[in-house]
Amino acid sequence: QVQLVESGGGLVQPGGSLRLSCAASGFRFSSYTMSWYRQAAGKERELVAGISNTGGSTNYADSVKGRFTISRDNPKNTVYLQTNSLKPEDTAVYYCKAVVSRAWVTTDYWGQGTQVTVSS
Repeated sequence: QVQLVESGGGLVQPGGSLRLSCAASGFRFSSYTMSWYRQAAGKERELVAGISNTGGSTNYADSVKGRFTISRDNPKNTVYLQTNSLKPEDTAVYYCKAVVSRAWVTTDYWGQGTQVTVSS
């Protein structure tokens, strides 16, 4: 059973930092690309960052480039999102996502999300 559990969200002042974590289980973590998405109130969910299975390749939304860093620890089955220089517009629920293929069936899995609120 695939499970993704996010943690690390909270309330932070503008300019502050948070480190989000996503602990994965139930699949061969080291074989799959992982992604972070976010959804602000009243808006569609959007891709924030992605990382290849080895961690050798990453991509970021233009809005977070230079401020956020995605990384992973395969032995710990965990993907991270370091968020720096946070802005009020970064306020959202942050989700991690895995796209897992088994027996020619591909399924999107999401965690429950962690709230990030940037406010003074």
